Amino acid sequence: MSDDPHIRVLNSPRFQDLVRRRSGFAWTLSVIMLVIYFGFIALVAFAKPLLAVKVGGGVTSLGIVLGLVVIVSAFLLTGIYVRRANGEFDEMTARLKAELES
Repeated sequence: MSDDPHIRVLNSPRFQDLVRRRSGFAWTLSVIMLVIYFGFIALVAFAKPLLAVKVGGGVTSLGIVLGLVVIVSAFLLTGIYVRRANGEFDEMTARLKAELES
């Protein structure tokens, strides 16, 4: 292998696996969030009567509830990513670092 540390990292199978897994997971969560968000926007555009339905004793509408679901889902998906990043991805990074230092 080359003595250049950057080339060693880029050519490492562990690094390539880490990048592939992390990118795939991030794209999956991004697509989920986009579907949730644009689904809500589509409801706003095309199903206004549905979103106007009163829930909870007529105090609030379904649109408000679904809007809160969109916000909460963003927090949940972020938490899912952080949990996996702090677990699996950090472990993979530590193994890669140990391999490259030896």
